[in-house]
Amino acid sequence: MTGAGRTPPERPQGPGRAEDAGPPERSGGEQRHHRWLTAVVVFLLITIPAGYLVISALQSRDSGEEKQENAAATGLSEGWPSKVQRRIYDVWIPPYSADVAFYERNSWRSSAMYVQFITSAEGLDKFLGTLGADRDDLDPGRVTISREEAGPVGWRLGPGAQWSGLVVDQKDPLPTLDVTVDLDNPAHPEVYVLSTITP
Repeated sequence: MTGAGRTPPERPQGPGRAEDAGPPERSGGEQRHHRWLTAVVVFLLITIPAGYLVISALQSRDSGEEKQENAAATGLSEGWPSKVQRRIYDVWIPPYSADVAFYERNSWRSSAMYVQFITSAEGLDKFLGTLGADRDDLDPGRVTISREEAGPVGWRLGPGAQWSGLVVDQKDPLPTLDVTVDLDNPAHPEVYVLSTITP
């Protein structure tokens, strides 16, 4: 029996009661600190890789622009033109020539190939011989390639060198060859050739 003055026994707390609700909620200050820390971490995760990407892109662009500027400054490709190009433009290069470089341009009005090389005295004589010429045909002090013509390849054929030159005119469709030679070092003359074909 249950008396009127007895208190009922305590009921067991079921799930969802206060005792099982987990850790107490954070205070307002702790929540603000947690949000600030999360924001900083997210900001760093986003901006650091983005910074690397920006730097990499700038370096790549600068490198590409530098290569383009260098190419525009000279226009020349190091090495020998192909045998086909040499035959078309009637440019023979002596064996064992040094610093060989060339550039070809084409338009509806004309096609041209620029060639430069350093050879020996004997090599120069043989080169001139392929053009039906010799040393006596070189005009001392004559530069046969104008500044405008030399512009695309950055040649500077102005004062300050012992220039000699000749022009080889041939009947179409054979090319016209403007030859300018730097004889500052007679043992190793520098030869500049502009061969032009006009359709």
